[in-house]
Amino acid sequence: MDGRLASIGGEMRLSEGWNLVLTDAGTCVSPSDVPLSAGLIPAPVPGTVAEALEKAGLFDRTKPHPLNDRDAWYICRLIDADAGDAVLRLEGLATLCEVFLNGHKILVSESMFESHDVAVTLLGGDELALCFRALEPRLSEPGPRARWRPQMITPQGLRLVRTTLLGHMPGWCPEIHAVGPWRPVSLLRAGTPIVSDLSLRPDLLDDGEGRLYASLSIEGDVSEIVLRCGDIEQTFERDSPGRYNAILKIPGVEPWWPHTHGTPSLHDVVLVIDGIDYPLGQTGFRRLSVDRGADGQDFAVVVNGERIFCRGAVWTSADIARLPGSREDYEPWLRLSAAAGMNMIRIGGTMAYETPDFFRLCDELGLLVWQDFMFANFDYPKTDKVLNAHVEAEVSQFLGRTRLSPSLAVLCGGSEMQQQAAMMGLPEQFWKSPIVEEIIPPLVQALRPDVPYVVNSPFGGAMPFSPNAGVTHYYGVGAYMRPLADARRADIRFSAESLAFAHVPQARTLGRHLPVPAVHSPLWKERVPRDRGASWDFDDVRDHYLQELYGFEPSQLRREDPDLYLGLSRAVTGEVAEETYAEWRRQGSGCNGALVWTLQDLLPGAGWGVIDSTGEPKPIWYALRRAFRPVQVLLTDEGTNGLDVHVINETGTALELTVQVSCLRDGRQIVVGGGRDLTIEARGKQKIACTDLFGAFFDTTYAFRFGPPSHDVTVAQLTASDTGALIAEAFYFPLGRTKAFHDAEIMASAVQQGENWFLDLSSDRLAQSVQIEFEAYRAEDDWFHLPPGSSRRLRLYRRAGVPVDAIPMGQIRTISSRRIVEV
Repeated sequence: MDGRLASIGGEMRLSEGWNLVLTDAGTCVSPSDVPLSAGLIPAPVPGTVAEALEKAGLFDRTKPHPLNDRDAWYICRLIDADAGDAVLRLEGLATLCEVFLNGHKILVSESMFESHDVAVTLLGGDELALCFRALEPRLSEPGPRARWRPQMITPQGLRLVRTTLLGHMPGWCPEIHAVGPWRPVSLLRAGTPIVSDLSLRPDLLDDGEGRLYASLSIEGDVSEIVLRCGDIEQTFERDSPGRYNAILKIPGVEPWWPHTHGTPSLHDVVLVIDGIDYPLGQTGFRRLSVDRGADGQDFAVVVNGERIFCRGAVWTSADIARLPGSREDYEPWLRLSAAAGMNMIRIGGTMAYETPDFFRLCDELGLLVWQDFMFANFDYPKTDKVLNAHVEAEVSQFLGRTRLSPSLAVLCGGSEMQQQAAMMGLPEQFWKSPIVEEIIPPLVQALRPDVPYVVNSPFGGAMPFSPNAGVTHYYGVGAYMRPLADARRADIRFSAESLAFAHVPQARTLGRHLPVPAVHSPLWKERVPRDRGASWDFDDVRDHYLQELYGFEPSQLRREDPDLYLGLSRAVTGEVAEETYAEWRRQGSGCNGALVWTLQDLLPGAGWGVIDSTGEPKPIWYALRRAFRPVQVLLTDEGTNGLDVHVINETGTALELTVQVSCLRDGRQIVVGGGRDLTIEARGKQKIACTDLFGAFFDTTYAFRFGPPSHDVTVAQLTASDTGALIAEAFYFPLGRTKAFHDAEIMASAVQQGENWFLDLSSDRLAQSVQIEFEAYRAEDDWFHLPPGSSRRLRLYRRAGVPVDAIPMGQIRTISSRRIVEV
């Protein structure tokens, strides 16, 4: 509930019977001016012009044409709406929109991010028309002088209009313009009683008591109003005519946790008016804060008193053309996020606000949400009263819609505004914006005081983008092509975005959607992200690390062995990510979290996304799944100090574990090894020198070089002490990965247990980056290293549309061998 007229009476979604007509900008003033000869295109609502044209075969998202240079008319006859008073609710209109009822203009909307309630009187058989005026003429109008102009966003006039930057960032995303009723249109009929200004705020006290603060206004005669949460009830008390308050208390409530650290417990919330239940949704009780450290330079998200290492990715869109907002659209992406061990999703200021369904899913899945408000890079005007009024409306409405969501963890004024100013050489007094410094903070304090607020991302330090203070956007490893050791040298506290690479999709995706030669095909290059005006792109970044980790010259390898080049390209970004996150998660690290840029691609190809645009996880997704394990083992090279083993337990209970480390020659012969039983306390870490496990000195890092190298790989395995079940593995290559390429012989078989299929694997020696290529099934892990001496069982997940009785068939490959195993 967001404080407006509650839909306790009745709601009618106006989703059927809409037609779209495109006309030249400004030629039609009212619906009666739309020529009868204009072509009518059936249009989904909620939806966009791009979606409607695409369904009609008139738009190609891979080669989009401009959509903001014409007027778009959505016209609907309300044949099922009875005459009488009602409220027309328009939840999102992109972007300059005039609303007509029976030819009379009843609303002008100038913000994509605001919703509107309009009181109307219906006559029966009414005509509703929405005219989305061409945005292009508005963007060309002169405005206040800007102190800086960002390169990545065009045109500059976007800073004066409240609309998404998606579609306006050449090289970053397809240039598909957001136009149309992208959020639902509804008619509300008031019931009796009428509830308005409903406010709900959950809280968790230090002693474990959950509290739900509620207030509302009500019109009509009522005898009793009760708030129910779970099994606990609290009667509202009247504090003024028509105004009621309640504080519901739940001693020892089951708290909400991010799923990596506990159970995301939720509780039903119900409003009971004179014995009639009105469900309001679910909420969770948690306590949130940010620990800035004694010097004010740190940044750690603290949930229920525990510091959380936040890992995840930056959200783009469930569909760049449709901009959908339903549970069905969000669910596949967010479930894959949770399955990868992510515990935070960031919605950046260059994107768009998502619907309450997004947050409800994050509530259920235990995913924290870092929410930027939709401001990015620009020098926004300081004294534009109209713009400031739009800001207040969109912020208040967003916070109202998400009041019950425990997943909302950080609210941020916007993205890279301070960074943009600083990088342009402007002094610090010019970095600040009244919008994020003065307008938004009091709204957050009033409506979501339980959520920490950050003025901008990044911020802190000598420069707002300095990684060793506050929040950074870290691309030292990645776009800036720094050595992997820079991940430690940069001394990151929290990175709200990082590790951007052109991640290559799986072979099945490229075969279906981009069957062209890798890298040098113009069609391939169209899909590769790049910074506008730069002489390089993110293929070049990936190739840099391919050469650094594997020693091959990328352009030569691409010509002489394109299959190996693609295999290494798929593997290398995951190897970089695993090694980098090991640095950030090790004991002694000052890093409190890092989010990958980005979660999903917007078109098939080598984009930033760790999941491709079809919903298929890329190889990098599996690497992150391994890097993000709540119970984890890591290996870190400490030079002449040797190799350290780090064991992490983020769960809420102590664990009895066994760690075993083996150094292998030729990928199979144990040269030295050792192990230990451990008790790792809840939320605990332990660091062990490998020499402590071996009982004597051994040059695990090959730092002293007293003779020929005696091993080519070190394997650490973490198992459950009672069952021996494998929990996590880590690998270290003292001579580099290529020196540990072996012609491994893999044994594989598919096994059925009940209705589920599993894949059993074993190898006679180390097999690097094992690839499981099944058409009908997706394995729970892929592109992983398989050591000798033990078998591994993987769950196989049937793909959408595959018959239940389908038998797993396919091939298994490695990047270290030419062998192909048929299953």
